[in-house]
Amino acid sequence: MEHALESPVFVSEVFGPLAALRARPIPDQTEARARYRGYRQLPIATATPEPLTEIATRGIAGANYYHVRRNPPYWRRIEGAVSSLYLRASVAEKLAAINARTASQGLELFVFDAWRPRAVQAYFHDVWMPAELQRRDPALSGAALTAAVERYWAAPTNDPASPAPHATGAAVDLSLRWKDGTQLWMGSIFDDVTTLAHRDRFEQATPGVPSYSDEEACANRRLLHWLMCEEGFAGHPDEWWHFSFGDQLWAALTGGRAWFGPTEPISEPISGSS
Repeated sequence: MEHALESPVFVSEVFGPLAALRARPIPDQTEARARYRGYRQLPIATATPEPLTEIATRGIAGANYYHVRRNPPYWRRIEGAVSSLYLRASVAEKLAAINARTASQGLELFVFDAWRPRAVQAYFHDVWMPAELQRRDPALSGAALTAAVERYWAAPTNDPASPAPHATGAAVDLSLRWKDGTQLWMGSIFDDVTTLAHRDRFEQATPGVPSYSDEEACANRRLLHWLMCEEGFAGHPDEWWHFSFGDQLWAALTGGRAWFGPTEPISEPISGSS
C-alpha cells in the first residue's frame, strides 16, 4: 500500500535530498525470503584476506547491544560479548561513505552489532531463542522449533564453508539517528524477532487509517533501506536492521558470489569463533 506520508514541503526542509528515499517504497520481500533459504550452502570464493577494523576508527557510531545492560528484551550483558564493534575494512568504508552522504542533514548510522563471537551466537541460537519461543507457544518443539529459531538466529558452526553471517565481519545490524543521539523511529526495538521487524512490514495494507507512528516507521525504514542498498548492501527480509556485503547471505539475495568467510579480530582472539 502507498502510505500518505507527511507534507513534502516540511520533510524536504529537514531531510533535503534524502527526502526522496523516504518516499520510495521497499519492494515486497516475498521473493527475497524464498531466495535466501539455504544461503549457507553457497560457495565462498577464495579472496585476498581482508582484516577487521574497529568501526570507531572510521568515525562510525555504535554500541555493542549485547555488551550493555540497557538492551531490551534481554536487560543484561550477554556472556562472551565484546565491547568493540568490528567489520571488514571495506564494509566499514561503505558505512563511512553513507555517513558522508547523510552528514549535511545531521544524520548518521548507529551500529548495534557487527562481528559476533561464537559464544554469543550459540547462546541465542541454543538457549535464549528456543526458550522464548516455547514460552510463547509451549507446543512448539523439534524441527518446527529449530526452523522458527533459525528464521532469526543462524546456527553457530566451526565449518569455515558455512559461517553464521556475523562471524564473517561482513554483516551489520544498525539504524539511523540524528547526530544529537536521537534515533529515528523504525517501528520496533532492535531484535524484535517477530513479524513487526519484517523489512516491508509497514508497506503492507492494514485496516483503517495508518497511525502516524506507522507512517513514520515506514518512511524511516525506506530511508535506511535505500541508503544501504545504494551502497551495495543487501538487507535481510525479516530484519529491518540487518545488512550484509560480500557474505553468503548477500550472495543469495543479490545473485553475486560470496568472498567473506569466518574471521576474528586480531586484538580479541576468540577460540572456536564461527
